Amino acid sequence: MNAGWSASAQSTARPNRIDVHHHIYPPEYLKVQRAGIIASSDADPTTFFSWTPSRAIEAMDQGGITIAFSSPPLPGVWVPNVAQSRRIVRIYNDGAAELAREYPARFGLFAALALPDIEGSLREIDYAFTTLKADGISLLSSYANKYLGEPEFDPVFAELNRRKAIVYVHPTTPACCNHLQPGIATSTTEFLFDTTRTIMSLLYAGTFARYPDIKFIFAHTGGALTDLAYRITAYAMRHKEIASRIPDGPLAEFKKLYYDVANSTNPPTMAALMNLVPTSQILFGSDYPYVPIPVTTNGLDHLNLPAQTLAAINRENALTLLPRARS
Repeated sequence: MNAGWSASAQSTARPNRIDVHHHIYPPEYLKVQRAGIIASSDADPTTFFSWTPSRAIEAMDQGGITIAFSSPPLPGVWVPNVAQSRRIVRIYNDGAAELAREYPARFGLFAALALPDIEGSLREIDYAFTTLKADGISLLSSYANKYLGEPEFDPVFAELNRRKAIVYVHPTTPACCNHLQPGIATSTTEFLFDTTRTIMSLLYAGTFARYPDIKFIFAHTGGALTDLAYRITAYAMRHKEIASRIPDGPLAEFKKLYYDVANSTNPPTMAALMNLVPTSQILFGSDYPYVPIPVTTNGLDHLNLPAQTLAAINRENALTLLPRARS
């Protein structure tokens, strides 16, 4: 076992939720990104720096989570220095893969990419799937005000489509909008808006239609998409060049995407999501440790959903998507 991990964290509990939105802190990654992690969140940094697999598994057991698919915390793995960024990517992915090897029944892996580095990202995709046996890829919603539909990112999505990959998209604060309102954490709204912007970017660029074998998962019920879906659709339909890239129409593309429910299990948000997409596209996510797991589980459990719907969100939908969860 890696000396960086804490002592054994095995559990005798029998939880059943599958968590697709779960952050981890491999020791070497924590060292190289410590300052960025502090700067990117208004939360108490001890929340992150006291992270261990044992504590994570204890929280998972208390929240009824059987396995969590990990992704990096903010600020992720990209820094403007390409060589340094490649080093951070590999440190994170190797650490996350080791965690999954040590606790194969409890952790899966969405390997990180530093997307602005196209050459490095293509190499890391091969390493992640071939060597690390990753379950999918984790991206941020934007990189220095560039959204995922930008043409320069197309080679990466072409390769992910070839591999029929799962791509998990986590929000970040765009460079344009950090600290716009003093005294209010930017994540309060900008995370939701940035997720929506990148969905719109991928839609309008034709990425969703061009690469239909990628299974995209978006955090926090797709941000503000439920409120803006018809406005986004109307704009696309008014512009023939955009519409030509979406032959099945925007609403059909929205219904193909997956959405996690982390920190979003309140009646208005869930009602709006379930009115926009089939229940089959909704996945459980916790956003641990940024958000205490009970924030999401308690909300979900008190929505009075039919048992079959609740089981689909908590577990069944993820079982069809993630082979590791079935083992």
